[in-house]
Amino acid sequence: MKQNPELAVIGGSGLYSIPGLKNISEKSVTTPFGEPSSAVVLGMLAGRRIAFLARHGVGHTIPPHHVNYRANIYALKSLGVRFVIAVSACGSLREDFVPGNVVIPDQLFDFTDRHPRSFFDDPGLVAHVGVAEPFCTAFSKQLFKACKAAKAKVHFGGSYITVEGPRFSTRSESNNFRSWGHSIIGMTSSPEAFLAREAELCYAVMAHVTDYDVWHEEPVSVEMVMNTMEKNLELAQEAIRHLAADLNVKQKCDCDTALANALVTNPKHISKSRRKKLGLLLDKYINK
Repeated sequence: MKQNPELAVIGGSGLYSIPGLKNISEKSVTTPFGEPSSAVVLGMLAGRRIAFLARHGVGHTIPPHHVNYRANIYALKSLGVRFVIAVSACGSLREDFVPGNVVIPDQLFDFTDRHPRSFFDDPGLVAHVGVAEPFCTAFSKQLFKACKAAKAKVHFGGSYITVEGPRFSTRSESNNFRSWGHSIIGMTSSPEAFLAREAELCYAVMAHVTDYDVWHEEPVSVEMVMNTMEKNLELAQEAIRHLAADLNVKQKCDCDTALANALVTNPKHISKSRRKKLGLLLDKYINK
């Protein structure tokens, strides 16, 4: 019997596969929240079974505001994943975060409004999960170490502001985000990070700086983003290999008990249908 994957990679713009995977298989997962962006690819890397999911679908067919983030996170959770690396292209809002650099952010600002943000959106079950530290600090440090081992010019810390997309910013917006103190800008970490916390997963972002957004001399373009990601592709893959080889599954964090004090609804008032829909997340807290 094959072991469950502990580590998953959500590939963003430019990262659509992981070379070097062995014993590859695909798993199509159906969730109570619809279909994930793609089938989950399973395989062995550096002696560890991992999962890979293409956030924008095979062939990059799904724009950021139409990604089914709930289905993606739920699917990974259902396969037994505990650690999730989200690989993202981002724009820099700081002079010292140079295109080609990697950032492991430690803060997140949600400037989106079109996605379902929670597994607990519907009436019948109320939960308020804590996200003061939206990324798993312990796992982010492991990812930072793996990027260093891959010889990346990597920065630890910084605020990631997520915008709706699919368009890029105006200069006014970009300068405003800079004035707020944000470090990088992208279109996918919200609500992905919040859903990962609700699913009690350790989630960290490997953000590849592809441009200076539009506040700098040359405005961002698709060509600029993809060219930089292509150059960084081998670096990202190497960092993932290092992390797979050296992952400390005994790290200390509170991610796996994020819902312990988040549930507000009296279990007696939770319907059978809600229990069934969210049982993957709640069974350990609510008696059947």
